[in-house]
Amino acid sequence: MILKYISFLIGLTWSYSLIKTQSIFSKKAGLIFKVFVSKVSWLTFLAAIYFGYKNFTIEYILIGIVISIALVHVGFIFLSKLLKTKFTEKQLLLAKNFFEYSLIVWVLYYFFY
Repeated sequence: MILKYISFLIGLTWSYSLIKTQSIFSKKAGLIFKVFVSKVSWLTFLAAIYFGYKNFTIEYILIGIVISIALVHVGFIFLSKLLKTKFTEKQLLLAKNFFEYSLIVWVLYYFFY
């Protein structure tokens, strides 16, 4: 029972963290991320909720959803603070642009090949 609930929490947290990651990217990369990754993450999130519905009570499902969403938001806040203390604004912007363009190139590569 505990192992099932932990796997339920991991599934919720994993899928919601990918959903939340979409908000970091700019509009052009965010659109590609939304189409290819976020849609699958929403389906995974809903599948995890369905798994919880089949195995646990509504209270445990709601607690799990709240815990996973809170964990992701707190994690993003701490990660943001850590990155801002370790790197300059210019370095962060350069890294963000690199990841956005590499995401676009990666998707185009797999789309055409």
